[in-house]
Amino acid sequence: MLRLLTAGESHGPGQTVIIEGLPAGLEINSEEINRDLARRQKGYGRGERMKIETDKAVIRSGVRLGRTMGTPLAFTIDNHDYINWEKSMSPQPPAPDAEVPDISLVRPRPGHADLAGALKFQQKDVRNILERTSARHTAARVAVGSIAKAILSTHGIDVLGHVLAIGSVNANPDTADLANLRKVCEASQVRCADDGASQEMMKLIDSTISQGDSLGGRVEVIATGVPPGLGHFAEWDRRLDARLAQTVMSIPAIKAFEIGDGFLVGTIPGSQAHDEIIYDFETKRYRHTTNHSGGIEGGLSNGERIIVRAVMKPIPTLARPLKSVDLVTHEVVDAGKERTDSVAVPACAVVCEAAVAWVIATAFLERFGGDTIEEVTASYQRYLTGLDQL
Repeated sequence: MLRLLTAGESHGPGQTVIIEGLPAGLEINSEEINRDLARRQKGYGRGERMKIETDKAVIRSGVRLGRTMGTPLAFTIDNHDYINWEKSMSPQPPAPDAEVPDISLVRPRPGHADLAGALKFQQKDVRNILERTSARHTAARVAVGSIAKAILSTHGIDVLGHVLAIGSVNANPDTADLANLRKVCEASQVRCADDGASQEMMKLIDSTISQGDSLGGRVEVIATGVPPGLGHFAEWDRRLDARLAQTVMSIPAIKAFEIGDGFLVGTIPGSQAHDEIIYDFETKRYRHTTNHSGGIEGGLSNGERIIVRAVMKPIPTLARPLKSVDLVTHEVVDAGKERTDSVAVPACAVVCEAAVAWVIATAFLERFGGDTIEEVTASYQRYLTGLDQL
């Protein structure tokens, strides 16, 4: 079973990741991991920090000569910005005569975890809260997702995230061909495969930046080649849809989630909401004529594309701050400001892609797991053979 642990602060030395449960012999390409990290840093409307960081994952253990060893895999991602925060964010206690810059934040930002965290830990300085609640730690999750995609791609499963909307601008991309969808959205500055919508999104972002405001949006993740039977219906925490919901909702700023037609199916009759079943004599597989369910029924993958969507709220840190309260004086003040993006929806699509890939890879190894990647592949092939005989 795959297990994951991440650590690190936004302005600390860096991110640390430990993955346990990877089978031995899986090919790990550091260039692919770093390529995904670079994808996360792109996007029209990103802030100044993206000019400082060039994220690279440095593998520390668990991989030898490009292949996993079957032992815990550990890697780090350095924060290059740490050099500017070293005195105030060092894990070591300061010398008695050292001058430590005051980076305390006592003006919580509406929409952020600042106030709730300060109340939980009963402190007036929210620095210790914001350092971990920052979306900076999603760099680690993207790198983890790259490793998950290595497992999946070995077995013909592909995962891609793209942007459906930024602010009030909605896209209508052609998603039938995933390879073409990837080519178009990777070339877009807003990770959108609808060129007309992309141009309107960038205009809206420019206008929003000029007003000192921020924008949210909607992203979609598509997974193809997923076999039926991943997940389980027997227990609530093993249902694939429930696990996908948890992992996507755990991403900072995500406020809504749906699978397939999601919210729409609550407004239409069952005759339009459910997917009729057929038998494809050419492929010798059961299929569905539509995919309103988004590839998951009863907590199990059903062999169709898995489609999930998520809504990201506007970033809480604003160039023109909202009103807040000083936690020391209790006076009305402008909320605190940290360096931030105006729009991070394109990056969010990459993070959601990684999160979905991790859950599917975890479910895949639970079903077909072994100590080596060869055992996993053999188990999977036996399963596919069994499907052909049903």
